Amino acid sequence: MTTVAIIDNGGGNVASVRFALDRLGARSIVTQDASEIAAAERVILPGVGAAPEGMRRLAAAGLDRLIPTLSQPLLGICLGMQLLCDGSEEGSTACLGIFAGTVARLRPPGALPVPHMGWNQVDLCGSSPLLAGIGSGDYVYFVHSYALPVGADTVAATDYGGAFAAVVSRGNFHGVQWHPERSAAAGARLLANFLSLDA
Repeated sequence: MTTVAIIDNGGGNVASVRFALDRLGARSIVTQDASEIAAAERVILPGVGAAPEGMRRLAAAGLDRLIPTLSQPLLGICLGMQLLCDGSEEGSTACLGIFAGTVARLRPPGALPVPHMGWNQVDLCGSSPLLAGIGSGDYVYFVHSYALPVGADTVAATDYGGAFAAVVSRGNFHGVQWHPERSAAAGARLLANFLSLDA
């Protein structure tokens, strides 16, 4: 049974991520303990909220130094993905520097509301085993006001008055701007793919 360390970073989606993993038969622990995170077969960095507070919590636990050194598969979800980037416009926050680029506030034209909340489609634009069985046009669930521009690490994008990175991958690090734990079949498939990635 795969053991997943879910980093306890104060996000309200931790319980739903854990339930989603339970349904897939994975054993998970919620922790800020560096030794438990380093020993886990998989690591998930979830998050809901603001980048400055998210980075403050990671730094307080010493995880800002640990996370970039991990060699097992790691998945950032929503704010967790954003914290893996170089930085965020939100509070001019320096982040973990794994994915290139600065997370920017969504500024869609016209009357599109921010936050971007609800179901939207993904458009595959790269190759990643994380996306096996997920196709362009599949719907997934978003709740966010900031996003990473499409860049070299983007393997799927979403359009909301302009394209942004919906899924990024670099080596053993992966991120999704959407919530797989709330995205029905596509979300379950992505999490199952994550559990199956080569360590």
